[in-house]
Amino acid sequence: MNRRTPRRRAHIAMVGVPMVSHVLPSLEIIRELVARGHRVTYANDPATRELIEPTGAELVPCTSRLPFKDNIWPEDPIAASALFLDDAMAVLPQLRSFYGDDPADLYLYDIGAYVARALAEEQGRPFMQLSPTFVAWEGYQEEVGAHLQQLPGAAELEARFGEWLAGTGATTLDVSAFSGTPDRAVAMIPRAMQISADRVDPKRVDFVGPCFGDRSAQGSWQRPEGAEKVLLVSLGSSYTQQPAFYRTCVAAFGGLAGWHVVLQIGKHVDPAELGEVPGNVEVRSWVPQLAILEQADAFVTHAGMGSSSEGLFTGVPMIAVPQGAEQPMNADRLVELGVARRIDTADATADTLRSALLELTSDPDVAARAARLKAEARAEGGTARAADLMEAELGG
Repeated sequence: MNRRTPRRRAHIAMVGVPMVSHVLPSLEIIRELVARGHRVTYANDPATRELIEPTGAELVPCTSRLPFKDNIWPEDPIAASALFLDDAMAVLPQLRSFYGDDPADLYLYDIGAYVARALAEEQGRPFMQLSPTFVAWEGYQEEVGAHLQQLPGAAELEARFGEWLAGTGATTLDVSAFSGTPDRAVAMIPRAMQISADRVDPKRVDFVGPCFGDRSAQGSWQRPEGAEKVLLVSLGSSYTQQPAFYRTCVAAFGGLAGWHVVLQIGKHVDPAELGEVPGNVEVRSWVPQLAILEQADAFVTHAGMGSSSEGLFTGVPMIAVPQGAEQPMNADRLVELGVARRIDTADATADTLRSALLELTSDPDVAARAARLKAEARAEGGTARAADLMEAELGG
C-alpha cells in the first residue's frame, strides 16, 4: 500500500452505520489513513468496536436505533427509510457532544449516515461520502425517486425529513439534494456495477473498486485435495435465515461429480435443519469469503454489492439469488455484464440451480467476460487511490 508522507497530519472522521455490510468495505481505507499518519476517529455503535479498533481508529460510540442486531428490516422502502431518519435524529446530538469541541478536518460518511453531512455543513467543514453501493446518476430522481415518492407514507416522511433538516444547522435544505449524491463521493465498487455509469458525473464521483487489505485475521481456506471445482454458496450477513433454500442447494449440488461445495448458513440456522448432507458439501456458519472466492469456480450469492464486487474482483461466474434491498438491481446488472444468471428464491429449484451452474461454468464466453471484468476491477486503484482522494480533500 501507499505509505507516502501526508501533506499534513489531519483529524479525519468517519461516520458509519452498524451493519457489517456497510462497515467492512471502508475498513482498509481507514487503516490506510491511520498508517499515513492521520488521526482518525470513527463514530458508530459500540457493537462495531471489534471491527473498527484494529484499524487504529478511535471509536466514537454513538448508540444506533437501527435493527442491526436481529437484521429484521421492513420490506416497505418508505418504512426502511424512516428508520434511517430516526437514527439520524438520535445520533446527531451524540456526534455534537464529541465533535462540537473537536471538529474534524474532513468528514467521511457512509450512505446510511447522512447525519454526518448535516454536522459538516453546520461546522463549515469538508465532507465526502463513501458509498458501498451504486450512486445516484443523472436522471435518478425521475426514473427511481419519482416512483418512491408515490408510495404510501412518502410525503409524510419527506416533510418530517425536511423539518429535521431545517433544525440541524445544515446549509443544504432540499431533502432530495441533501440525501442524494454530494459534490464529492468515493464509490467502493467496480465501475462496471454502476447503473447508468455514463450518467454519473466523474467530477463528483470516483470509482475505486473494492478496497481490500490483509484479511489473514479472518482465517484461511484451502481447496480440498481432489476437488476439481469449488462452489461457494453464501447469502451474506443479513439474509442468512433461509434453511429451505440451503436444503435446495444441498439437493442441487450435493454429490455433483467433481464439485466441492462450501455452504455458509449463518449463525441463526442449525446445521441439523439441512438433513443429511453429502460428503462433498462443507457446511459453515461463517467463512472467509474472499479467500474462498480466490480459489472458487462459481458463486451462489444474494447479490449484495459487497459480494457482487468480490465476485467480479475474483473473476468468478455467479448465480444471483437476490433477497432484498438493492440486490435485484445488482443481480440484473451482473446478468447484463454476462457473468451471471438470476434465479429468484421462489424459482430456485434443485434442477434450475444445478443447470445454471453447469451452463455458466462450461461457457467460454462467460469465462472471457469474467476475466476482463476482473482485470478492470483490479486496475481501479482500491484502497491507496481512495486514501489519495481523501487527502486531496484536506486542502493546503
